[in-house]
Amino acid sequence: MARTDDRQASVSAVEADGTTGRRYARVALDVPIAPCFDYLVPPALDGRIAAGDWVLVPWGRGRKIGIVLGLADTAEIAAEKVRPIMGRVDEAPPSSSAWLELIDFTARYYHRHPGEVMLPAVPKLLRTPPSARQRKESAFARARKRFVAPAGSPSPDMAAAPGLKPAQAEALAALEQGEGFGVFLLHGVTGSGKTEVYLRFIASRLAADPIAQVLVLVPEIALTPQLAERVRARFPGEPIAILHSGLAEGERAASWLAVADGRARILVGTRLAVLAPVPGLAGIIVDEEHDPSYKQQEGVHYSARDLAVLLASQRRIPVVLGSATPSAETWQAARTGRYRLLTLPERASGAPAPRIEVLAIDRDMPPDGLAEAARAAIAEVLADGGQALVFLNRRGYAPVLACGQCGWLSRCDDCSAYRVLHRVAQRRPQAAGGARFRLVCHHCGGEQAVPRGCPACGDTDLRPVGRGTQRLEEALAQTFPEARIARLDRDVARRRGAAEAMLDAVHGGEVDLLVGTQMLAKGHDFQRLRLVVVADPDGALFAADFRAPERLFATLMQVAGRAGRFARDGRVLVQTRFPGEPLFAALQAHDFAGFADRMLAERREAGLPPFGHQALLRTEAAAPDDALGFLGAARDALLAILAATPELAAHVRCFDPVPMPVARLAGRERAQLLVESGSRPLLHRALSRWLPELDGLAGRSRWQLEVDPSEI
Repeated sequence: MARTDDRQASVSAVEADGTTGRRYARVALDVPIAPCFDYLVPPALDGRIAAGDWVLVPWGRGRKIGIVLGLADTAEIAAEKVRPIMGRVDEAPPSSSAWLELIDFTARYYHRHPGEVMLPAVPKLLRTPPSARQRKESAFARARKRFVAPAGSPSPDMAAAPGLKPAQAEALAALEQGEGFGVFLLHGVTGSGKTEVYLRFIASRLAADPIAQVLVLVPEIALTPQLAERVRARFPGEPIAILHSGLAEGERAASWLAVADGRARILVGTRLAVLAPVPGLAGIIVDEEHDPSYKQQEGVHYSARDLAVLLASQRRIPVVLGSATPSAETWQAARTGRYRLLTLPERASGAPAPRIEVLAIDRDMPPDGLAEAARAAIAEVLADGGQALVFLNRRGYAPVLACGQCGWLSRCDDCSAYRVLHRVAQRRPQAAGGARFRLVCHHCGGEQAVPRGCPACGDTDLRPVGRGTQRLEEALAQTFPEARIARLDRDVARRRGAAEAMLDAVHGGEVDLLVGTQMLAKGHDFQRLRLVVVADPDGALFAADFRAPERLFATLMQVAGRAGRFARDGRVLVQTRFPGEPLFAALQAHDFAGFADRMLAERREAGLPPFGHQALLRTEAAAPDDALGFLGAARDALLAILAATPELAAHVRCFDPVPMPVARLAGRERAQLLVESGSRPLLHRALSRWLPELDGLAGRSRWQLEVDPSEI
């Protein structure tokens, strides 16, 4: 990395003052206060700096790495205030025009600055300025050495590849015949062999061009190893890169560079991988495209699925969106012909779809949370040597701790939510009354010991109310003492390697009864799993978010699809207090199309996405009045803009500010303001005029605008 110290940089600036032609670089940095920053191009770098170059620049008393967006003959601030570039990062891969175009679109669409998009997408190791004590070998050189390409033929290993069913063959033929840009929705029931179609699509794209690269997106980190192993097994001679936020910094930097340099031909990653520079990109796959995890929830709130479609359009290549339960937006696009629908209606194994039964329950449930019919079904499967899964999308021991005397509940001191009772893993036996449980807030992460008596009245009759996966696991161990039970939720997966070890045990036949959350709902092929019991799905039926039924149906379809994938007696039992809900009837009939079409009809009537477009202004402040006051002023400013522009006033609606469902989070008060329009361009025009005014109104509030919010 070429570098100068601050004193040398100052000398360069003085020398530049004596020249007749001064050049300025517009540099993107990872800071939200301006679209870019002007820096002087010193004589030593004159003619060596171009758009897309990585540079080292002074920032306050420190330094930052940025990327040049363009050059100009004049600066936007006084020339004497412009500081010179300190050096050019020579080892960095050149930023292609295609990557810069993607970054520019993302920044404009989500109304953020380019540096906020491009720099966080670069591994931290590569965008951190080197310290004076750092070794002479740069971070780029070290990262390149870490990525070792496999030896052997790049041809795919088809020896163990399963034969294609007719529907798979038809889908693959459609993908291979497509030329240029096209969006394909691969709608296949769970177990229909979508992954095999993906693998053969990858092979066809790589075979067509020796420098071609393919991007494969998965929704969650936990699903990356399984898919990556299948890709490696099929392409043992191809360099494969993995990208997700859970990687060690060195490993992530090595994979990112291998992709940017074109050395890795296949990239498997989570949402952040869509912003990686892939110079030879020839095809994109988005697995489980409906999954809400594709929406980034920190920084720039981008949708990786939507950017994948945009990227394919820019590069004139095909993109495959795969799902058993496509999102409403994707299903509507397929219904109207914007996307081409490819259907896999049957399981690739030949096994029939599982039989789904709805069990009506009341509020008085046994300790294990299972109806008698569910308990009997589990016993029958275990006695026959099969596996069963009990699904409960609620981690911890119990959702709340309550006082039986005065009604005290374990509310979080810093959030408008309850602290959840968690059983703490013990390294050694504890004496009676030891710290075996803790209260944990799932929103702010705050913890506290379980009180010996009620903080309100002193009574010692404190009882857990409801059940989470930990309590369910404990109760099942009492009900089925001979069964080998394993649990998978975020608490288990937090321990490095624990999730992989648990899944290996399941596949190895060392587990009889599984307990888990949505981490078990998708992406897993359990050979012996014959029964799925959904313990309590009712909470999602009455959520405030209009997308809640869509997500519940998708989750239930996914987890139901784990049952009987390789057997002919797959069975699913759904326990509910509302058996008459139409959602459950569609689930029993495996009728996604009917459910989705009814949902779209309701959305059309209400003007909700995909028939309308939304933006959500969120704010947080120390006091509720500050948060709501800012949003009230912001609403008035937007209404004034709309009143001055009749075209906008006719198509853009602004709602009143309201507290968020979790109104208090980590000691801060939160509120939101919704803006809607039937026209996407007009909504963005209104937002562009509105945003410059918000900083002046914010006062003591912090705010963020989310375009196409995934949750309301």
